Amino acid sequence: MTTDSEIKRKGIEVLIKELGEVEAERFITLLMREPFDYTEWQKGLWKDTSVKALSKEAMEYIKKTEKEG
Repeated sequence: MTTDSEIKRKGIEVLIKELGEVEAERFITLLMREPFDYTEWQKGLWKDTSVKALSKEAMEYIKKTEKEG
């Protein structure tokens, strides 16, 4: 099982890789500033996407990252 510290470290790395340092910091600040209910946020995240389409996208992502790794 991954430790909380490891999850935080990986999360920060992904944010910085995808958003850059400034935007990653901005994202974290936005989460900390506003009340945030992750469960409610998740409900609308893929509202218009089928499970099949989401699964296909996830599998494509896995293949892509395996090639890069």
